[in-house]
Amino acid sequence: MSSIGHRATGPHPSVGGVPESALPLVADTALSAPVTSTRSTEPPPRWYRRGVMFTGVIIVGFLIGTWAFTRLGSFWYTLAFAFFIGLAMEPIVNRLERRGIRRGMGTGIVLGGLLLGTAVFFAVFGNLLVTQLAELLRSIPELVDSALVWANERFGTDLNRDNLLEAIGISTADLANAAADVGAGVIGFVAQTIGLLFSALMMLFFAFYFAADGPKLRRTVASWLPPARQRVFLTVWELSTAKAGSYVISRGILAIISAAAHGVFFLLIGLPYWLPLALWVGFVSQFIPTIGTYLAGALPVIIALVIGEPFMALGILAFIIVYQQVENLILTPRVTQQTLELHAAIAFGSVIVGGILFGATGALLAIPVVAIVQSVVETYGRRYTLVPELQAEQQAADQRAEERESRKTARKEARDGREAAPTEASSVPGTSGAD
Repeated sequence: MSSIGHRATGPHPSVGGVPESALPLVADTALSAPVTSTRSTEPPPRWYRRGVMFTGVIIVGFLIGTWAFTRLGSFWYTLAFAFFIGLAMEPIVNRLERRGIRRGMGTGIVLGGLLLGTAVFFAVFGNLLVTQLAELLRSIPELVDSALVWANERFGTDLNRDNLLEAIGISTADLANAAADVGAGVIGFVAQTIGLLFSALMMLFFAFYFAADGPKLRRTVASWLPPARQRVFLTVWELSTAKAGSYVISRGILAIISAAAHGVFFLLIGLPYWLPLALWVGFVSQFIPTIGTYLAGALPVIIALVIGEPFMALGILAFIIVYQQVENLILTPRVTQQTLELHAAIAFGSVIVGGILFGATGALLAIPVVAIVQSVVETYGRRYTLVPELQAEQQAADQRAEERESRKTARKEARDGREAAPTEASSVPGTSGAD
């Protein structure tokens, strides 16, 4: 009994050092105690707030910049045209400056000559150009019908004018509206050009600034750059002037000569719409590489065929081929002092991409822009020595090119010798008609 009583009156059993009798009290205390959060209450670091604000500013600035760039689309086109016109004028202005003419006055002389030539052209041919262009636009449906009838009779097809125009995204109503807009004569032409007058004046102003203050602008921009970057900027500017400037002015001169020559020929053979077709051939053949000549010459040939003049079409085709040879052998080497050295495939692809992205403006400016980029890459890009297999291939290609040049030089010398032979024979005593 004593042992039993001792166990009953002894200390209570414990769980983890806590008596069993105290477990309910501990549980009640744990449940009633406030729950403390393990999450940190420290404020975020300062770089986090700055990062959030910086990201927000970038997003807002990007949205504002995109909106402004979209709204000022025509302004960027005008500025790009003015920049390249200024580059084209800068070599002439530099030459006048070396002769003692102040830069501003020289730029004014060049721009004044350009404006005077344009004004004289429109004063002489403006009414004729608008009238013929309106007649050409009005006659497009008839010309298309005649061409489709000829094709259906020759090839057994069943082509329709409306389906053909819809396939290329043009409707008959669009052609009629264009003809009506252009067909208002000189008054309508002037009324349409009033809307473009401000843009033209703005373009001339920026072109004058780029040409007259070109060195000052170059120094101002270079002063914001470190010395190493200044040399890179100067090289890029010189490449732009040499490549793009020479391209614009040489292509413009060749386009004017080509348009004048084709215009005289078209007028002599009695081709309808000779003036707009001559301008089309002159400018398209010069500013669209590789296929520009064929694309430009195809239109007058097709019109001659459609109006039922196959011999006239053959004459136009022959004249275009002969003129192209004269231009390649005589005019281009004399007018173009520094070529772009741009591959034909790259030039053609740049025109297509520029036209798709930025329309006609992009197509016209694509080649000089790509030429500038290529020149910069070639100047600062890194090249490696070719492996022996590729070196042998390059040497063979260079040898073939030298052989072609030598044959061309030999033919030219032989031709010059034949032309000089009669002159030398006439200068020998005893060969004159009096003897």
